[in-house]
Amino acid sequence: MALPKLTMQQKQQALAKAQEMRAQRASLRRRLKKGELRLGDVLSDENNEVVARMKVSYLIQSLPQVGKVRAQQIMEELGIHASRRVKGLGKRQRSALLEKLG
Repeated sequence: MALPKLTMQQKQQALAKAQEMRAQRASLRRRLKKGELRLGDVLSDENNEVVARMKVSYLIQSLPQVGKVRAQQIMEELGIHASRRVKGLGKRQRSALLEKLG
């Protein structure tokens, strides 16, 4: 399937939206790292597009005292694939994450 042809204005709008999403994601990760937000709060906000599209590994790495290696170990232990996004988590995976890290 061919990609749709976008006008310059549509491209600029898409770029602006992507930049806004990145900024919101960075803010969310910063707040998690500082402890201002809890993992349960983030996972319960299912309607938030920023959270829904975030990779689970990035979300876990945003927690205090969790880096890439520990995040990878946790995901392997819970059976969550490295490319999984938050909106793709099942109920069991969400509850396992909260039990382990919440």
